[in-house]
Amino acid sequence: MWQEFKSFAFKGNAFDLAIGVIIAVAFGKIVSSIVDDLIMPIVAFITGGIDFSNKFIQLAGGAPKDASLAAAKEAGATIAYGNFFTVLIQFVIIAFILFQLVKISNRMKKAEAPAPAPGPTPTETLLTEIRDALKAK
Repeated sequence: MWQEFKSFAFKGNAFDLAIGVIIAVAFGKIVSSIVDDLIMPIVAFITGGIDFSNKFIQLAGGAPKDASLAAAKEAGATIAYGNFFTVLIQFVIIAFILFQLVKISNRMKKAEAPAPAPGPTPTETLLTEIRDALKAK
C-alpha cells in the first residue's frame, strides 16, 4: 500500500498539480493584497470615500443602519454586495494575468514543422501497379 501511495503522490502529474495549487494560493494572497491595499483605496478615493468592504443590504434581522457587515450578518440574512465587488475585481485581475501568461506561453512555443506526408504503403504501391497494368491492356 505504501508503494502505491508513493508512486501516486510522487508521480509527475500529481506532484506538479500540488506545486501548482500551492503557488496559486500564494498568488491569490498577493492579488487579494493588491485589490484590498492598492485598488480599493483608489476606488474609495474616486467615489468620495466609500468603503465597499462594508456595503450590504439587510434582508432580515433588523441590524442598525450604521452597523458593520459582521454585525449585520449576526442579526440576520444579509447580502454583502461590497464584498462581492471586491472578490469580482480579484477574479478579473487573476483572469487577466492568466490570460497574459497563456498568451506569452503560446508565443514562446516554436512553430512545429508539419510532419512530412507518409509515403505510400506497400499495399498502395501494389494496387497502383495493378491499376496501371490493367490500364495498359
